[in-house]
Amino acid sequence: MQNNAVLAFDPKAFLTRIEQGKTTREYRNKQVVFSQGDPANAVFFVRSGKVKLTVVSTRGREAVVGILERGSFFGEGCLAGQPLRMSTASAIQASNVVRVDKSTMVRVLHQEPEFAELFTAYLLSRNVRIEEDLVDQLFNSSEKRLARILLLLSHFGKDSMPESVIPRVSQETLASMVGTTRSRVSYFMNRFRKMGFIHYNGGLQVHSGLLTVVLRD
Repeated sequence: MQNNAVLAFDPKAFLTRIEQGKTTREYRNKQVVFSQGDPANAVFFVRSGKVKLTVVSTRGREAVVGILERGSFFGEGCLAGQPLRMSTASAIQASNVVRVDKSTMVRVLHQEPEFAELFTAYLLSRNVRIEEDLVDQLFNSSEKRLARILLLLSHFGKDSMPESVIPRVSQETLASMVGTTRSRVSYFMNRFRKMGFIHYNGGLQVHSGLLTVVLRD
């Protein structure tokens, strides 16, 4: 019974009830929410749109570490004592983002056990995803990694219909997520298209047949 209540809990509706320590802002495509190295003093929530997380190495190499969609939290490292942002967050389309001060978030987590349970479950599920991404990077070819990323972005398994990934997603972004070059991504994308695994129709659409690439030895 408790599990059903948690699953039915709507964080978006709940956050609208917070009156102090919270701001809501509209971001344009490519507009930065926070930058790597900024003070970590708030948690963010994507009400609409999509946000990209990127990291830059000391040598200037950039990598995409996540694409966050509606209903996602980010910036929660501040709750674990992270003093500075480890990544840069920027909108990749028009987005509405809620910012909750760290002190307010801590108070809510203590006073609202229902929200705390939901938030903890979210963090655990994202940890599992990060571990899967690490295994993917260590053991799978760039072709398999690209296929897996496309399936994840298209929410494969949630329904039987193909779903747009990201309208006009750049191959540079995909290359950063896969950890390969843009030319390799272009080669594999053309190959997937010729095999009927993807097609373009107002956005990139992914078909279930692409799963064979991930499962192939």
